[in-house]
Amino acid sequence: MQVTNRKGTFELNVPTGWTVLDAMIKADVEWGFSCTRGSCARCRCLVTEGLSLLSEASDAEWDRLTEEELNEGYRLACQLKVSSNEGAIHVIHKPYF
Repeated sequence: MQVTNRKGTFELNVPTGWTVLDAMIKADVEWGFSCTRGSCARCRCLVTEGLSLLSEASDAEWDRLTEEELNEGYRLACQLKVSSNEGAIHVIHKPYF
């Protein structure tokens, strides 16, 4: 998985079943968050590649993001789980502020 934050782009090996936020925390990559359960939306990100390799939007994401955002590829890193490592995934941290 390739992840981009304001400090750069990083390559990570993320096990299936892990959330993107879990991977960021484990790899010590800066990724803003406050809650880990989808209520703050500080971990909002944009999936630019590999959306089909990731979990479907959770109820928490439907509660916090608009349908338009979800359709554009925006997700919450704390809810976004890796379903398969059989392809490229690129996620960019895109908080609201």
